[in-house]
Amino acid sequence: MEQISMTALVSAFSRAYHSIHNTEKVFDDYLAKEILTQSEYEQIASNMSKGIKFFNPSFKGTQEEALRWIVDNQLSPSPLGRAAFAERSLENAVRFGTEQYLIFAAGYDTFAYRQPEWASKIQIFELDHPIMSSDKQKRIRSIMAEKPSNLHYILADFTEDDWERNLIACPAFDQNKTSFCSLLGISYYLSKLAFAQMINIISSIVPKGSSIVFDYPDENTYTLKAGERVKKQTAMAGAANEKMLASYSYVELQQLLGDSNFLIYKHLTPSEITEQYFKKYNQSNPKHSITAFDNVNYCLAVKR
Repeated sequence: MEQISMTALVSAFSRAYHSIHNTEKVFDDYLAKEILTQSEYEQIASNMSKGIKFFNPSFKGTQEEALRWIVDNQLSPSPLGRAAFAERSLENAVRFGTEQYLIFAAGYDTFAYRQPEWASKIQIFELDHPIMSSDKQKRIRSIMAEKPSNLHYILADFTEDDWERNLIACPAFDQNKTSFCSLLGISYYLSKLAFAQMINIISSIVPKGSSIVFDYPDENTYTLKAGERVKKQTAMAGAANEKMLASYSYVELQQLLGDSNFLIYKHLTPSEITEQYFKKYNQSNPKHSITAFDNVNYCLAVKR
């Protein structure tokens, strides 16, 4: 089971923990807890709280307080913020005529299973590695009687060039329909060339007016200027054999997108993300505030 991503499990755990422990939520993934087994949830909780000295050497408090600190400071800012950004952007796009939602490296994303009313008229495609996709479907079958009729699983290995063939071969996919593509958590793990190629292929199979949404590390991410949390995150990803490879300046990103006919429509820096997505939660939880991850920006681009 080497392709089951530890990062995807920890991301689901952080969304689950946030949903269970808060009334005011940045993002409510109420299905994330059910996707994990009880033992997985407890084991991640235990491993994380025991690692408090790695995350915060001067921390004093109980194991439960340690876990809360790690989730709020280290684990959940990115999964919560980017999911809120992506789903709000999607809702807006659907209002303006988007008919297809493509979730790249879907992992344990639960959007298709908690779809709001406005999503019932779009087709949803989850693209993921065969082993990961099979594991996800098995977990979903244990909590849902049937698969939503507008959901389609597409097997995709993004290191190969088969994914677009598999997508185009799906009878429900229409290259002429405006699409919204979520590439959350992907840009870190692909080389710049591979990421540019992926966007170029997307551009070749979706029409004008289609969007892509993604998070990406800025040019200071893997340098001495990086924030402390980023250094810990990079170390954690490396330990899970999921090495982070690339980072981008705004100008570089603009060029990369422009080469594939995409224009940046919305771009958020960490302070803007905190202001737009975490402010209400932080006002309700002053002792457990969450700030957007250092050096990580969000981008929504539209094909011209």
